[in-house]
Amino acid sequence: MLLALFAIGYVGFHAALTSAWGKLSRHRRLESSREPAWRRAVASWLARFGKPYGHVTDLLSAAGWSMSPELFSFLSFILGLAGAVSGFVLFQSARSVLLLAAMLALLPYCFLRFRLINRQMAARLDFLPAVELFYQCYLLTGRRHVRTALQKTVEERRLPGEIQSVFDQLYRHLCVRGDDEGSLRRFALAVGHVWADYLANMLGVALTEGNDISVNLKELIGDMRKSRMDEQAERHRLLEIRLANFSPALFLALFVGVNFRMNAETSMRYYLMDPTGRGMLLNALVLMFASFLMGLYLSQRKL
Repeated sequence: MLLALFAIGYVGFHAALTSAWGKLSRHRRLESSREPAWRRAVASWLARFGKPYGHVTDLLSAAGWSMSPELFSFLSFILGLAGAVSGFVLFQSARSVLLLAAMLALLPYCFLRFRLINRQMAARLDFLPAVELFYQCYLLTGRRHVRTALQKTVEERRLPGEIQSVFDQLYRHLCVRGDDEGSLRRFALAVGHVWADYLANMLGVALTEGNDISVNLKELIGDMRKSRMDEQAERHRLLEIRLANFSPALFLALFVGVNFRMNAETSMRYYLMDPTGRGMLLNALVLMFASFLMGLYLSQRKL
């Protein structure tokens, strides 16, 4: 009798504990999926800017950053505010306030672009083998099921490094987000090549109309094989551009370092205490930042 009561009590207690734990888990999932009020307010305010907001969203997704556009904008604002305060404290002029605020506010965007260029360069190296593998998987799945072919391509795990994550991201976005056009646009941006644009257009047609794109894929692979030698020369030019980006900073550090080495007291007084010397350093920083932006622009054009 006691054993039966103990068994009934144990079963009841276990059922109650399981039910309570399930309710708590569901509540936590709902709370985690619910965005904070400040983030919803910031998102609704940033959405008014339309194209810039969409541009930053595409760049973040294409670069593989998990940061939200709201947090990215907030970080840029904080850095810009810090630059304005630094310019007022160190240089005490409106020009320095504006220059430092603009440079620090643009710094996250520059790093985002730099990360995207690095990803594009790594993805382009293995884009042809990735398209060949996708073509094989597409033929094996009956030439109709693009999502299934992408799934097999991703699950094969035969793609190296960055291009694997690019295709994995494309498959997840196509399955979850429901925005095929935006997902394909970010995929093409992540690779950063005209061949990726062609592939994205083919996939878009296949997803919307269900057309067989096996012939188009075969022609695309043939064209990509013919142009591999030209791409090798372009990669060497990109390396030269990226090396030139950092040369002004190296020369400035060498020049200032030699001056401090020869006469530390005079250099300290001129570079840090004298307003003219601080202004010269500010001008040097502005020119280096401008050269960095020019290098990013040229790298993007070459890609």
